[in-house]
Amino acid sequence: QVQLVESGGGLVQAGGSLRLSCAASERTFSTSAMGWFRQAPGKEREFVAAISWSGINTIYADSVKGRFTITRDNANAKNTVYLQMNSLKPEDTAVYYCARAVRSLSFTTVPVLADFGSWGQGTQVTVSS
Repeated sequence: QVQLVESGGGLVQAGGSLRLSCAASERTFSTSAMGWFRQAPGKEREFVAAISWSGINTIYADSVKGRFTITRDNANAKNTVYLQMNSLKPEDTAVYYCARAVRSLSFTTVPVLADFGSWGQGTQVTVSS
């Protein structure tokens, strides 16, 4: 089973930027769509962004559209997906998780939790006002 390890979280002021990374342990990563979710205290885990195996197709939650960018690097066995987060807001504070899609994604409708498996352990992002 693929292992996913997130990094790059931290404390940042509102308006700042962070880049999250998610490293996968298997080469099959390069044939899988990947996604980022987040979970704030007392709230359900919610979708943030997803990217196709090729990197050509992406989809974002409305709340992050225009501020966050998901990319991936399948070359040279890097097997890493990134989430560049700009113009951060206090409401972006959450634990961010990456996950591998276990079902085909349309990239025209927002994916759901059940579309993903092989979750990482998460990385904390805190945005201060």
